[in-house]
Amino acid sequence: MTGLSALILGSAIGVVIVVILKRSFSTANGNPPLPPGPNGLPLAGNLNDLPRPGVLEAHHWLKHKGLYGPISSVTVMGQTLVIINDAQVAFELLEKRSVKHSSRPRQIFVGEMLGWENSLGLSQYNDRFRTYRKNMSRIIGSKTAAAQHNTLQEAEVGHFLLHVLDNPEDVVNQIRKFVLQNLTNILSRACCREAGAVILKIAYGYTAEPFKEDVLVNMAGDAMDKFALAGVPGAFMVDMMPFLRYLPDWVPGTGWKRTARQWAAELHNVTEKPYAFVKHQIAQGKDDNSFLARLLETGDSTPEEKFTNKWSAMSLYTAGAGTTVSALACFFLAMSISPDVQRKAQEEIGRVIGKDRLPTLADRPNLPYIDAIVKEVLRWHPVAPMGLPHTSTADDVCEGYFIPKGSMLFANVWHFTHDPKVYDEPMSFKPERFLPDDGSEVAPDPYTFVFGFGRRICPGRILADNALYVNIAQSLAVFDITRGDPVAQPEIRFTPGVVSHPEPFKATIKPRSPHHEK
Repeated sequence: MTGLSALILGSAIGVVIVVILKRSFSTANGNPPLPPGPNGLPLAGNLNDLPRPGVLEAHHWLKHKGLYGPISSVTVMGQTLVIINDAQVAFELLEKRSVKHSSRPRQIFVGEMLGWENSLGLSQYNDRFRTYRKNMSRIIGSKTAAAQHNTLQEAEVGHFLLHVLDNPEDVVNQIRKFVLQNLTNILSRACCREAGAVILKIAYGYTAEPFKEDVLVNMAGDAMDKFALAGVPGAFMVDMMPFLRYLPDWVPGTGWKRTARQWAAELHNVTEKPYAFVKHQIAQGKDDNSFLARLLETGDSTPEEKFTNKWSAMSLYTAGAGTTVSALACFFLAMSISPDVQRKAQEEIGRVIGKDRLPTLADRPNLPYIDAIVKEVLRWHPVAPMGLPHTSTADDVCEGYFIPKGSMLFANVWHFTHDPKVYDEPMSFKPERFLPDDGSEVAPDPYTFVFGFGRRICPGRILADNALYVNIAQSLAVFDITRGDPVAQPEIRFTPGVVSHPEPFKATIKPRSPHHEK
């Protein structure tokens, strides 16, 4: 056995010994058992029970509900993962007991080696996290604050519609540019441009290139794609065995270390370059109203102030962009297979708005069916099906099971929005579930699930919801969206990862009439 092999084996054995000692100590103190789960193997624990590549994580973990009940667990190399497949249990732990379950796990690859631990999403529950939340809440956290960006959002949707008109086969990419960039399906460039432009303007006062590729949009899109891959716990073995990060680069199988350095450099550029742009604009007297510019007004002299300012803006920028791309892509997919829904929506727009103008955010109270479509898009495929894991900072007991300090808690948001006991025909796209006309109970608003829980709820959720509504309303007002292949039934599939997108799909997008084209 080589010295390196002995080091790895010895470290693994050490981890197992620590786990055994911890569990023995816990049992000796009379703690209840961990939530049920599959039996593990020596040394590796439940390593083989983690989702396989290409499998949607929410679907994998949902199998636990039938086998073990609403709350289950696995242990991998000493790390306890608690899977929550019941909405009420999620609210109990992550909302009511949020003081114990609001931190984030230590993720070596995506957090420490790439640097995402500095963002709001992966920040520990500490003073810096509270500063991030305060910054967000002050500028975009209320309906009044978010409404300041209504005109900008509506104007950028107009650019998006023009791009789709000129490139109807490239919608998803245009969405990303409006939010961010990089879905490789037939509806690609439109969605990506759409999302990035708005968030860039709000966060940094930066105007994306309207009719060609934009360097900053592309750069941020690439960073978010890599976060979605790297952010899945267990995606890189170093998360389970931290000592692997110290192996020399010449050791076979350590190519992931070079990947980490490259991705970290890209994330550094995404954070630093927009910050430098805003500082330059302020020095030139050209920016006093962007999210970052307003943060800089309150102070940017100490290293900590500079750090929290640039990462607050970066967190708004990347989180808002990636999730909006996914939701808008899901909308176009849903419309391509739901002609009846589309017809009802267009009838409502014609009745309330007419043909001579586009719907605005001010029209939302008068367009209940459009509002129901927004809710159904969020429900039909949540953009973050398992959310980001919470970490327990204190021991707890739930449903008679012990949740030790340091556990990672995963809420199966996809199941919460597809529970057949809550949502009738959950796999079908049915906005009517939120507008029953037969006196039946209205389905729960997915807003309560899809934006997170407790102290980790998304601070930009109002802005994101507004963006989704105005894009959906105006797209339905001017376009007919149909299946790309009118004969073949499309296969509806979604990518795994922290943020999940539709797999490549075909759709045909045309102006509803010559009047709408004008």
